[in-house]
Amino acid sequence: MEIAIIADDKKKELMTEFCIAYCGILCKHSLCATATTGKYISEATGLSIETVMPGPQGGTEQIASRVAYNEIDLLLFFRDTSASGYRIDSDNEIMRMCDLYNIPVATNIATAEVLVRALESGDLDWRSFVNPKTSRHK
Repeated sequence: MEIAIIADDKKKELMTEFCIAYCGILCKHSLCATATTGKYISEATGLSIETVMPGPQGGTEQIASRVAYNEIDLLLFFRDTSASGYRIDSDNEIMRMCDLYNIPVATNIATAEVLVRALESGDLDWRSFVNPKTSRHK
């Protein structure tokens, strides 16, 4: 499956710790992340992660675009919802795209754990029917 990872600045450490804990599951899937988040996770885990631009510079929008093209199966997006860190427009757009295209989303560590464990047990295999892989998306 194609998993996208985004973490706001105050959540990068938590996302990295989460990925360390679930490295054994995540390594079986294709990962992409915004630039800094991907760098932190890759350095801490050794996971191969394709990176896009940093979130505030358009990386969140790049991942939203991949959602629209049915290239993402799962989104892990740890958001900073404090007044100083909340980006309403880009956050709302990617959430809207995930709703529109039926992409499971975790916005906190509790939901991320549920989704990653479901991924491990095959409970998200329905995505392969909704998002069949073509020769372009293997």
